[in-house]
Amino acid sequence: MAPVEEPVVIPSTLVGKRALLGVTGSIAAFKAAGWVREMITESVDVTVLMTGTAERFVSSLTFGALSGNPVFRDMFDEEPDKLMAHINLSRSADFILIGPATAQTIARLAHGMADDLLSTVVLAAKIPVIVCPAMNSHMLTNPVTQDNIKRLQDVGYHVVSPDCGMLACGEEGSGRLPDWQHVREAILSILCPQDLAGKKVVITAGPTREPLDPARYLSNRSSGKMGYALARTAARRGAEVILVSGPVALAPPHFVTTLSVTTAHEMREQVLAQAKQADIVVKAAAVADFKPKSYHTQKIKKSSAQQRIELELNPDILAELGEKSKSGSLLVGFAAESQNHEQEGRRKLQQKQADLIVVNDILGESTGFDVDTNQVTLVDKKGSQQLQLLTKTETANRIWDHILTL
Repeated sequence: MAPVEEPVVIPSTLVGKRALLGVTGSIAAFKAAGWVREMITESVDVTVLMTGTAERFVSSLTFGALSGNPVFRDMFDEEPDKLMAHINLSRSADFILIGPATAQTIARLAHGMADDLLSTVVLAAKIPVIVCPAMNSHMLTNPVTQDNIKRLQDVGYHVVSPDCGMLACGEEGSGRLPDWQHVREAILSILCPQDLAGKKVVITAGPTREPLDPARYLSNRSSGKMGYALARTAARRGAEVILVSGPVALAPPHFVTTLSVTTAHEMREQVLAQAKQADIVVKAAAVADFKPKSYHTQKIKKSSAQQRIELELNPDILAELGEKSKSGSLLVGFAAESQNHEQEGRRKLQQKQADLIVVNDILGESTGFDVDTNQVTLVDKKGSQQLQLLTKTETANRIWDHILTL
C-alpha cells in the first residue's frame, strides 16, 4: 500500500506577528481573553493594554497568564520596562486590535484624545488599527457614535461591524462583539497583499440539488470547501466577492456577499446576472449535469415506483459564460477528473472557451470531495502546472497567484 502523501504546510499569515490588544470597559471583555488564546495558537506575540474600567470586568492577571507577557495599564508606570510605553509599544508591533471598543473609547480616539495609555499608544502608532465596537444597540445607533465611527474610518482605522443578537442588557439588536473568526478575517485582510483590490469576483461553490419529488433529489458529493476557500482568500486580497453557493454545511465567509441557490437553473440565473459586471468568474461549483425529466408533486411510494428515472441535461453554465466572456472578464472553470487530468483539462479549456481550468483529482484520499486538502493541475493556453498537495486555503491562494499572471 502506497504511503499517504502529507500536505505541504504553509505557515499562517499570522505566524510571528506581534499584536497589541486594547481591552476597554465592557462586559464583552471576557471574550477578548478568548481572542488572546486564539492568537497564541497561531504563534502571535500578544501584548495586552487595559483601561482602568476594563479591569473591573476581567483581571489583568488573566490576560498576563494567557499572553505570557506583562499587561500594560498605567501611562505613568515607573517600572523601567514600561517607561515610554505609549511610544515604544507600537514600534515593535504589526497591528493594534481594540476589542471590545466602548462608545467612550471610540469617542476618545475619534477626537484625538490622549488621556490614558491606550489612546496615547494609538495616537502615536504608525501601524494598522482595528476597532471592534461593542455596546448597547441604542448607544451604537446614536448619531454621535455613528459620526465618531465614521471619523475613525475616514482617517484610516479599520472598523469591524458588531454582530446582532441578544445583548448583556437583555435587549436584542446590533452591538455584540464580533466572533473571533470575523475579527481574524479583518486582520488577515490588513496583512495580506491587496493585489485583487478593485476587482469584482464571482465564485460558485458546492453542489446543486435537482428535485425528483418533495423528499428526494439528485446531487453529488461536493462540500463547497474549495469554492469557499477561494471566496475567503479573494476577499482577504481586496476583491469584492460574490459567492453563489449551492446547499452546503459551511458558514458564509465574512466580508463576502453570499447568494444561496439550490438547483442548476437557479445557479445559472444568479451567475449570469452577477457576471455582467465581473472582472473574474470562477466556476468551482459541482453543478449536476442532469436533472429528472419529470418532477412528482407527491412523494413517490415504493410500491408504485418505476425502476427507471428519465433524465435531461442541465444548462452548461461554464460553456454559456465562455460564449459571453468576450466582454473581457477572465473565466476559470473546475473539472473533477479521475484520470488523464491534463488531457481532460485541455479539452475542457478549449470546449468551454475558458482562460484557466483547475483539474481536481477526485480519486485521491486527500484530494477532491469533502476533505481539507487538495492537489490540482492548472491548465491554461500556455501550458499546465501541477500544484503540490496543499490545504484548500493555500491551494486557493496559489490559484489566485496564477490568475493574476493571466
